[in-house]
Amino acid sequence: MFFASDNWAGAHPAINERLMRESTRFAAAYGTSALDQAIEKRFNEIFERDVAVFFVATGTAANSLALASLAKPGGVAFCHAEAHVIEDECGAPDFFSGMRMSPVDGALGKMDPKQLTSRIARYPQDAVHHGRATAVSMTQATEVGTIYTLDEIEQIARISHDHGLPLHMDGARFANALVQLDATPAEMTWKRGVDVLSFGGTKNGCWCAEAIVFFDPAMAKELPFIRKRSAQLFSKSRFIAAQFEAYLQDDLWLNLASHANSMADRLRGGLAASNSARVAWPTSSNEVFAVIPKDTAKAAQDKGAKFYDWLEPHDMAEPVQGHEQLIRLVTSFATEKEDVDAFLDVIAAG
Repeated sequence: MFFASDNWAGAHPAINERLMRESTRFAAAYGTSALDQAIEKRFNEIFERDVAVFFVATGTAANSLALASLAKPGGVAFCHAEAHVIEDECGAPDFFSGMRMSPVDGALGKMDPKQLTSRIARYPQDAVHHGRATAVSMTQATEVGTIYTLDEIEQIARISHDHGLPLHMDGARFANALVQLDATPAEMTWKRGVDVLSFGGTKNGCWCAEAIVFFDPAMAKELPFIRKRSAQLFSKSRFIAAQFEAYLQDDLWLNLASHANSMADRLRGGLAASNSARVAWPTSSNEVFAVIPKDTAKAAQDKGAKFYDWLEPHDMAEPVQGHEQLIRLVTSFATEKEDVDAFLDVIAAG
């Protein structure tokens, strides 16, 4: 019953097998191998246009370096108040970009367009004392398990571009959002106005594979130097490329995300039918937030369930009572129906 994070899951067998094959041969280093170049072309196919792709090791690196490439002196970047880039990356985006992350409110993890417009207005381009608006970052799927619709992405992009700001998308759970919307990668990104994407693979079956994708390669001219100076240019980067080769082959990445989402649906359904627990708010990705009695939570942990306690959002509709606790449950490609049902049985018994 492992629901702490999709980071807890291992790597998919197809990705392990591809890494094993790669380990027995020689190839050019620092991203110049034939495999690196082939996977960069594969990204062109996936996104239906020429893109610039840079492999990195972690989602924090992808977000931080993407924002660093957009930075200006005195820059301010805008994101949801509970976004990973502002809450859970130890200030790395600020450190690498030299910018400040400015929080934007909005229900259920999504920036409110009016709040974003108002926040941007506080930092005009000549505001030397306060800093100037420079970029916008949105998280898809969000930190609280919700998903921006295609129209919502386009609206955020329109506001960003009306103010001359590029739009970055943190896609650590990109595939989970994509399959839920039944959209193409192009439809969920550049066709709706996204300029730069952090493309995550690690949470969805890879061992260690993230990429920064620029939909206008001209915007990426500084990234090779930024990546090198931040120690993210792997000498054997083909091992990231090898993971992506297996990940993207025969829609494996989409199938893995679909499975994770379906397991979360199973959890949501069971919790909704429970007399002793409730879904904290509606989600549609592979994250589920639930309110359960503290005694039930302890009983589940005693029986081996792994999950995280979660801080109560300020806009939570139904507050957590003193005898309850808010928890986060995350499913993955490796979650089995038996894991979900065993957890729900513990909840029912509580």
